[in-house]
This record gives sequence, structure tokens and C-alpha cells, in this order.
Amino acid sequence: MPDIITDWLARYHIGAETSGLLVRLTAAVIVLLVCLVALKITRGIFNSLLQRLAGRTRTHWDNFLVGRNVFSHLALLVPALIVHVSIPLIFGGYARAESIARSGVTIYIIAVAVLVIDALFNAFLDIYKTFRVSREIPITGFVQVFKLVLYFSGLLSIIAIVLGKTPLYLFSGLGAMTAVLMLVFKDAILGFVAGVQLISNRMLKQGDWIEMPGYGADGDVIDITLTTVKVQNWDKSITTIPTYALITTSFKNWRGMQDAGGRRIKRALYIDMRSICFCSDAMLARFAGMRHLADYIAAKQQEIEGHDAGLAIVDGAPVNRRRLTNIGTFRGYMTAYLRQHPMINQEMTLMVRQLAPTPQGLPLEVYAFCKDKAWVTYEGVQADIFDHLLAILPAFDLRIYQTPTGDDVAALRQSLYPSAIPDSPDR
Repeated sequence: MPDIITDWLARYHIGAETSGLLVRLTAAVIVLLVCLVALKITRGIFNSLLQRLAGRTRTHWDNFLVGRNVFSHLALLVPALIVHVSIPLIFGGYARAESIARSGVTIYIIAVAVLVIDALFNAFLDIYKTFRVSREIPITGFVQVFKLVLYFSGLLSIIAIVLGKTPLYLFSGLGAMTAVLMLVFKDAILGFVAGVQLISNRMLKQGDWIEMPGYGADGDVIDITLTTVKVQNWDKSITTIPTYALITTSFKNWRGMQDAGGRRIKRALYIDMRSICFCSDAMLARFAGMRHLADYIAAKQQEIEGHDAGLAIVDGAPVNRRRLTNIGTFRGYMTAYLRQHPMINQEMTLMVRQLAPTPQGLPLEVYAFCKDKAWVTYEGVQADIFDHLLAILPAFDLRIYQTPTGDDVAALRQSLYPSAIPDSPDR
């Protein structure tokens, strides 16, 4: 090819120096065209043939390799090989230009190699996420560390080629830059250390429901990376938390509830203490007719009779006898009702307890666990339970505490001043 071009230039009396330059330029154009054609053919083979082969195989790892463009990036090495072989043809006799061209090809190969390895890391991460263990031990942060080392090594290698030094020379000089590097990569270093602690101690995994009020996070963990943890809140907003903050700041992980046999119900009814009294015989007869209280009343009456007999109480004075109260009986009803509720886990803690009196009344707290942990179902079960308890409360001659409203004040005013004219909405 060069001889043909030289003969053609000689026929038109073009000088040797000019003809040599034209020959080299023509060869460079031809090499460039060959590179473009070879790249297109290679990518076409990879994109068509390998995609078909990946679709016919039973394994999925080859699909991830194709999907992450590993082979497409690998095809970029073909033009580099062609140029490397053609350098003597184009720059023969010019040592400086030939050296620069070889350095440029080497830099190009390093950049392509970094892209290929990066794509391999992505494909490996996609393959790993198909296994169940990936939810227990996320490795996204570690892969990002390897990528950081990869790009940093590639950058140092390119700088070494440009400066004409060996990469070991630059790596040996990193000791003096340690303080600067630690400042630049502070978040990455802290995130890596925090990620190791989170994974090794099983403190957090993808899919966990966490609460972190300091960062406004309350939802499911959707991604754990080297420097950040993404939480999708219940309003579908995304909160980004620094990974190291999960080590230095406390947060609540609801995984224990999700793995347990139920979701806790912990809510209290506030009873007006002025409505608490001893049960009369008529009240006991009425309570004994309730399905959930028949056995309770019979057992309590037998217990009281045995207690009074043991104390040799002969008189009938009520003050000397043990008696049932309406609030204690209501507490027994609440316990019996929960014991027979189909959505309450009977194998977990279940109790109705009386808390310390408050200015708002006497709290009767339900402490139980709903079998269904789904939020909507759980809230529905909890609401149904307290709907029933609030509705049946007056049957025990008890009143719920409620802060006085404007209507209560108006009714009190009307009772104190019957002749007063009620306030008009127009006034």
C-alpha cells in the first residue's frame, strides 16, 4: 500500500518530504476507518450473538454480563490493538511521535480496562442480589470501595505514563499525601468502617423498617451504599442518611417485630375515677349474664367467700368484707375478651394493667400482640378492639375521661343560670 501511494505521488512530481507526510496521513486515515469498521463489527457480534446465547441459557449470570455492557466495553480494545500494530507504519522513523502514540494507546487501554472491570463489578453485584443472603449481608459498600481503588489506581497509572514515571514511584509518594487523602475521602472512609460494623453485627439490612427522628427517617431501607443509606418513608419520600451516622447516632430497627409472631398493641383507656365503685348484688347479677364474665364472676365470688371465711368475719358490715369493684370487673372483662379474640396472639404477652393515676383519670392499658403485622390490618384490629371497649364501658357504670368542651361549659352555664339567654351564632 505505501509503495503504491509513493509511485502515485512520484508521477505527479511531489517532493519526497511532502509525499512521506501524505503517505503517513493516508495510512492514519485508513487505520482510523479500519478501527471504526472493526469496532462496529465486533460490537454487532457481541450485541446480537451474545444476547441470543444469553437468552437461551438457563443461567442468569450471562444476562447480567450482557446487560451491564461488559462485552460492549471489551470490544473497545479492538481499535487499540489495531492502532498498536499500525504505529510503526504511521510513525516509523519518528521516535518521539512513536513514543507519544504508544503512550496514548496505553492510556486508552487502561481506561477501557477500568470500564470493563467496573462493568464486571456491577454484574457481580446484580448476580449477588439474586441470592437470599444479599438481604442479610449487603456488599454494595464493599463493591464501591473496590471501584474507588480501581479508579484511583487507573488514574495514578495514567499520570505515571504522562510523567514518564513508573506507577510504583507515585504509589511510594502517597505517604506524604495521606493527610490530604483522609480529608478528601473522609466520608468514604467513615462509611466503609461503619458499613463493616453494620454488616458484621447484623445491625441493618435492606428491607428493614427503621426510625431515626434526627434525620426525619421512618420507613424501609431500600439501599445501603458506601457513604449513604436510603430510607423510603411511609409517605413515599426518600431520606438519605450518612452511613456513619447509624453508628454514632441511635436508631430504632423494627426487624424484631417483623420477625416475631405479632405486632404490639399498647394503648390505654383513661377512666374517670369518680365513676369507680363497689359492685352491688344487682350489678354482679347483671355482669354474670355477660358471656365473657360468667366464669370470672363465679371464680371471684368463690375466692371472696373463702377469703372472708378464713378471716372469721361474722358480721355483715360491708367495710369488713372483701368486695368486687366495677373497674376490676371491667379489667377482667377486657382480659377475657382479648383471650378469645381471633386476631390476638395468645402465645405472646397479654395483659390489661392499671397504671398510676393521672390528672386525666386512671389508665387501663391493653398490652397484647396482633397476629397480623401488616400496618393496615393491625390498625383495623386495634381500632375494632377499642371501639368495643369504649362502647361497652357504660355497662359497668364507668365513664371515660374527656377534657371539657365548649358544649360542656355552655351546659354548665345553663344549669347555673337557667334564665340566661343562650349564645346565638350571630352574636
